[in-house]
Order: sequence, then structure tokens, then C-alpha cells
Amino acid sequence: MIIYVVRCELIKFTQIIGEFMAADIIPLGPSGAGASGAPASEKDAGSALDRAAEGLGLPGFEPGWVWLVGAGPGDPGLLTLHAWNALSQADVIVYDALVDEAVLKLASPKAALEYSGKRGGKPSPKQRDISARLVELARAGKRVLRLKGGDPFVFGRGGEEGLALVEAGIPFRIVPGVTAGVGGLGYAGIPVTHRDTNHAVTFVTGHTASGKVPEHLDWAAIAKGSPVIVLYMALAHLPRIVDILRENGRSADEPVALVRNATLKDQETLESDLGSVIADIERTGFKAPAIVVIGEVVRLRQGLDWLGALSGKVLDANPLGLKADRDAG
Repeated sequence: MIIYVVRCELIKFTQIIGEFMAADIIPLGPSGAGASGAPASEKDAGSALDRAAEGLGLPGFEPGWVWLVGAGPGDPGLLTLHAWNALSQADVIVYDALVDEAVLKLASPKAALEYSGKRGGKPSPKQRDISARLVELARAGKRVLRLKGGDPFVFGRGGEEGLALVEAGIPFRIVPGVTAGVGGLGYAGIPVTHRDTNHAVTFVTGHTASGKVPEHLDWAAIAKGSPVIVLYMALAHLPRIVDILRENGRSADEPVALVRNATLKDQETLESDLGSVIADIERTGFKAPAIVVIGEVVRLRQGLDWLGALSGKVLDANPLGLKADRDAG
């Protein structure tokens, strides 16, 4: 078992935007200079940003609309341009528990922030109440940004909220985000697919809406048919899930990794195996929120832990111990 705690070299997105807004920007005209040839003001810089958005074809946020937007796994540098555009225009931002504070700092100063986080084992708003609030705000003529960690359509209940908006006759837009099961593992140096290990991956939620292990899943088929399993929101039920996988043929020495606070400055990665992971979690006090990955791709971290390399870790160019010609194909 190996534990690595690394400091992520995050893109200081808020600083970049702030520096851009304060810089001497020359608005582009027919001659490439401002009308007076003088340095632009912050208002001019804002206009330059508006023109950049227009040039990229980014949409305007109309009153009475709801945008369901993925904020990514945490690092604000992983926001999409559409997400940034939404943050700059929204009147109200209804945000989840896993949306990082640095992302919220990118919002318009005029935007109202409403917390609607749902965390396992803690008092949380009901989903129907969240959906009803989105409808209420839109009917009041607000530009409503529903901001979710990761991607709204990957275990984010974005589909439920979208259908509630359809039922209420509210226009909406979907803005996908980087899901933690891909981007978060990428920051840990773990690819979800690799041609020497797997040609399939299965994403599984670790609990149902009632907070229980999703027993209705065909765990036998998942255990036998999926070489790589990525588990969301599974830490509380991981002992039971590990037992189910072991009962259905997964080996005790199969690699497992848990990534906590993925892509953030306090990211932690715990490497273990199916036979030892529960004891390792208890011994180290590893806490949620965490993404879990099971499969041979975990071994690739010894060669792809790019954040670890920034802290001096020596990477292994052949972590799987294969002699095959990697350039073939």
C-alpha cells in the first residue's frame, strides 16, 4: 500500500481573469487600436471580453432560462468556456456541495448564490424542492445557473432537473463538465482506459437515492465483465461492494486507488488492493469525497503520476512490465 499526498499546481484562473481585466487592453478596431490610441480602461477590457465571447459564438443567457452546468471536479482551470460564460451572466447561481469556492469567485458580483448541496449522511434539501426552486426563479425572470460538480448527467441528477423544467415549460441549456471519474483520475495519473489493460470501463454509483448500496445492479456481470470499475460516492459502502466483487471472482490482489478532493490543492491518493483496501482506509483515516477505481490501470500511476513528478517522484516508463513494442499500431 502506498499513500501519496501532493500539492496540485492549479491554474490560478481567478488571477488570470483579474489580470486580464486590469491590463491595458487596446480594443480592436479597423486599425487594431482604440479610437484615441490610449490604453483601455477596465470597461474597455470588459468589452473586449464580451467581443471575445461573441467571436467564439458563446450564447447569451436569456432571462427566464435555466442552464444546467457542470463545474468539473474542482480545479477552476477545468471549467469549460460555456461554464465561464454562464458564471459571468447568471442572476442566481444554485450550486452543489462539490463546487469549489474558487469557481464561485468567477461569478458576476451581482449574482446571488444559493447553496443546495446534497451530502450523504447529512441534512440535505429534497430533490423535488431543488427543482421547484429552479422553476420559481426562472418564472421570476431570473437567469438561473444550476451549477453542479463534475458533469450534470453523470450521477448528478441533471436529467431529473431537466425533465422538471420541461414539465414546467421552462427553457434550458445543458453544459457538460469534466466528470471526476475521468478528470479526477487524470490528476492522479490514472487513465480509465489503456490498450494494454482494458477496452471497457464501467461507471457505477456507490449508493442509491435512499443511501443504500445499489443492490438492483447486476454486480456479477460487472465483476466478471468490466476490467475497470470506477465508483462514485462509494466510500461509505465500499466494504459491502468489495465483498460483492470478491464473491463474484475479482482477485484480492487487484489494484485499487482512491482519490480524495481530486484536482484540488489538498488532493490525496491512496493505492491499495481489493484484499487490503478497507483496512488501509481505516488505518489512514481516508475520508470522502473520493472517487474509487478498481483495475490494472491503477498500476499505470507509477509512470503517469505527473503531479508526483513535480514533487520529485521518479516515474517508471514501463509500469506494467511489458516488453511489447509500444510503437506498434
